Amino acid sequence: MNSAERSIVRDLDLAPQGRLKMDWAREHMPVLNRLREQLSVEKPMAGQKVAISLHLEAKTACLAELIRDAGAEVTITGSNPLSTQDDICAALAVSGVTVFAKYNPSPDEYKYHLIQTLETAPDLIIDDGGDLVSILHSERPDLLKQVKGGCEETTTGILRLRSLEKSAELRFPMVAVNDAYSKFLFDNRYGTGQSVWDGINRTTNLVVAGKTVVVVGYGWCGRGVAMRAKGLGARVIVTEVDPIKATEAHMDGFTVMPIAEAAKYGDFFVTTTGNKGVINGSHYPLMRNGALLANAGHFNVEIDIEALEQQAVDTRVVRKDITEYVMEDGRKLHLLAEGRLVNLAAGDGHPAEIMDMTFALQALCLLYVNENHQKIGPKVIDVPYHLDEQVARFFLESQGIQIDDLTEAQEKYLASWKL
Repeated sequence: MNSAERSIVRDLDLAPQGRLKMDWAREHMPVLNRLREQLSVEKPMAGQKVAISLHLEAKTACLAELIRDAGAEVTITGSNPLSTQDDICAALAVSGVTVFAKYNPSPDEYKYHLIQTLETAPDLIIDDGGDLVSILHSERPDLLKQVKGGCEETTTGILRLRSLEKSAELRFPMVAVNDAYSKFLFDNRYGTGQSVWDGINRTTNLVVAGKTVVVVGYGWCGRGVAMRAKGLGARVIVTEVDPIKATEAHMDGFTVMPIAEAAKYGDFFVTTTGNKGVINGSHYPLMRNGALLANAGHFNVEIDIEALEQQAVDTRVVRKDITEYVMEDGRKLHLLAEGRLVNLAAGDGHPAEIMDMTFALQALCLLYVNENHQKIGPKVIDVPYHLDEQVARFFLESQGIQIDDLTEAQEKYLASWKL
């Protein structure tokens, strides 16, 4: 049985459409292409089974095909019900990658796809949000013994991994790819910053200039969203629980206040915390008529949708990916993409050039775990700096940019305590 026959996808006839998207992305991912030239010859992943749970769109497909070309047997599923693109699934399925994913599956279908992916008995995993790791440890420990380790893509997943590690329950090494410089400095800041507003603007078709944007959370994603909102001409308010990040937001020129106060002023609200209920039932009565609510975190828990539904007297879908909630006093609040991450559920995700760096890092870290899993042990580790640096160097070379090297005398000076 070939990969297309094994796969569960919406429609294999969509494959040509998906291939066009993938070809476009690949043309703008020079670092992955450089790695492909090397790994497709060396085949360092030969004999390995790799299970992937990521946002299933064109850039992710390029990563899956790179790992396939490196010799692995690859199975992939989505990490979010609304970010999966059916044409990409079809194109991957006919290209030798087994796919278990459809756009907007039911919760039971979504979990079934995750379990089917794990039942291929992978040696290595790439996770985004921690669903694969969570199911392995909580529901399918029978599948743990073969797993050498893997990589985690995002903040939410790393929080879950750290919790597993702290309780001494983590059974294999995981690399915290999200915490690498080549990931959070560029993907989280520039990728999220641009793609969130791509998704919001595409979905609402409304002007941002002159309006007030409330950014909930000032981590690297929040920084990017705030920076791009400012560039679009908005007044920006930041809410935070961390005094250091709040100070940074203030120094960056943004207004800082509690969410209960900011709720009175916002035209757009964007959550970027990874935590639950950061916008909740106490805030909706304070919001202005027409306020738009969007989430840029991994799970749809940052905006309390249940409380919004309880307070509303009527709801309707007013545009694709926009649900209108009419409150008792007649005000209308609008939720984008069902509270799921707006840049992928209502857009195409991060730009290809940004994901080129992130996915090159994923591929290199997967190779590192494959080679070093026994000496690492069951813990969460940072990305080795030489891999982080390698990705950045490859990116600079692809842009025709050269930088200086330290002289031997300078290296000696920096390594000495003497002046």
